[in-house]
Amino acid sequence: MTAIPDLGPQARLVARIAGRVTDDRLAAPTPCPEYAVRHLLGHVLGLSSAFAQAARKEFGPGLDQDPGSVVPDIGPGWRDELPKALDALADAWRDPAARQGMTRAGGVDLPGEVAGLVALDELVVHGWDLARATGQEYAPDEASLEAAKALLTPTGEEDGDGGGLFGAAVPVPDDAPLLDRVIGLSGRDPGWRGREQGDGRGQS
Repeated sequence: MTAIPDLGPQARLVARIAGRVTDDRLAAPTPCPEYAVRHLLGHVLGLSSAFAQAARKEFGPGLDQDPGSVVPDIGPGWRDELPKALDALADAWRDPAARQGMTRAGGVDLPGEVAGLVALDELVVHGWDLARATGQEYAPDEASLEAAKALLTPTGEEDGDGGGLFGAAVPVPDDAPLLDRVIGLSGRDPGWRGREQGDGRGQS
């Protein structure tokens, strides 16, 4: 099992990107076909809260909901709420107890070590979604990218059905930048450019 890096650098990066989103971009499309930018922001806010609860083993309705069952959205206070939720998420996973035993997220029971990696991967991939949808540069730290790549790389059992953790990968050259390889493994086209490139594909 790949060790969970500190989620702080990636959480702060996502917070910076979100903070630069102007109101006129909230309805813009994203690489997640069902989500406009406002829905993606709502999803990141929700997953930050849920995975912080998962780290603390605070079991309840918030950890039982399938994230694909509703289209998330933001409220008027999201610009204050999101960075706080991201900070709390990173802080929760710094506790060694978060990585021990079993927890739950999205209605699925899973080891704490795996849940922490899934939380980090969500930040890496959705950070790219948000940056690409709003025309911002995106450069996650290498430790976060390596952890996301390890999580997303199909195992031997998955090779036969063409699916990794989040479904079929988009082929990317072996010598492509690490970020492009991670994004391809998540089921997205690293070349996605909004309406000019179609709606994209991938996890939500």
